[in-house]
Amino acid sequence: MTDAAEELRGRLNGEAPGGDARPPAPPKVPMIPAKIVRLASGQLPAEAQRLLAGPVGEAIADAATYAGKALSENTQRAYAADWRAFVAWCDAGGVSPLPAPPVVVAGHLASLSRSLGRSGLRRRLAAIVHEHRRAGHHWESRHPAITATLRGILSQHGKTARPAAALTSAEVKTLLNVCPNDLRGLRDRALFLTGLAGALRRSELVAIDREDLRFTGEGMTIRIARSKGDQEREGATIGIPRGLSPLTCPVRAMEQWLQRARIEYGAVFRRISAGGALEGRLSDQGVWKILRSRAAIAKLTVDETERLSPHGLRAGFIVEAYLKGALDEQVMQHARQKTIGTTQGYRRRAKITAASPVRFLDL
Repeated sequence: MTDAAEELRGRLNGEAPGGDARPPAPPKVPMIPAKIVRLASGQLPAEAQRLLAGPVGEAIADAATYAGKALSENTQRAYAADWRAFVAWCDAGGVSPLPAPPVVVAGHLASLSRSLGRSGLRRRLAAIVHEHRRAGHHWESRHPAITATLRGILSQHGKTARPAAALTSAEVKTLLNVCPNDLRGLRDRALFLTGLAGALRRSELVAIDREDLRFTGEGMTIRIARSKGDQEREGATIGIPRGLSPLTCPVRAMEQWLQRARIEYGAVFRRISAGGALEGRLSDQGVWKILRSRAAIAKLTVDETERLSPHGLRAGFIVEAYLKGALDEQVMQHARQKTIGTTQGYRRRAKITAASPVRFLDL
């Protein structure tokens, strides 16, 4: 504990400066736990420090700890990287990053206008807002200087959003054709088929443990403990029936992988060394590398307005399900989507040609 924090703790607990005890007196507040001292030692405004030093301080400290876990780990890492970049930019320019005047933030966004796209700029702004509010500063991202700058950047340099190309059954079968019957090939087959049939995000794919899987004669269920849209950890269970063909059945592919790899507990999808030995859990980035490698071998390409991404497996399920007549509620439940707006966006994408009113023309 620093000297300043030790002195603060001493003052809060009735000690005089320098460590000399004052005459005995009934304590006005309980002993202050170390975690509250750390929170109160100059990192928060004076009013927040007074609250932390009061009788409800420990409860407030606990609330702050829980609030810090409201964002997913991926989002926290992304925000942390964006904030470090902003701090470095401010340091180089001799300005304070916290609190930062809106015109400084606008200038920072302008400096990134040619290197970041629409989503990247908005994430950088979200990270700056997050850090200010976390430090107790009332900070409004809708300041005219910021909104006008963003609109100007996007109108002049804005790049068209490139959604993940939908990898439907046709594309996945192309990928399966270049997955041999060795350990790595069996893993990749199970990875692609489970991602498609489960409409899974790559973070959900790599998080699957053997204990999350249940097999029956009809198929398998996957317990998803946590996902991007489920920060409260309510969890979800999805069912995947056995496929019509043993070559493309997701359940059979998973059974073969688990049997060959002898995985009885822990991470299902794992790294494989050059010598063929199983290693630790596969990462999000690892899924992307596998997809890129197999797509290159299969000569699978996507339209230039789209991008090859593991999210394409999830998009592929939703798009193909809509094309085959699935209902909104069926898609939303299986893909664990919270809003009908998200679902309808995929539906419009799936039926952009099939449902076009141009069909009514005499052409």
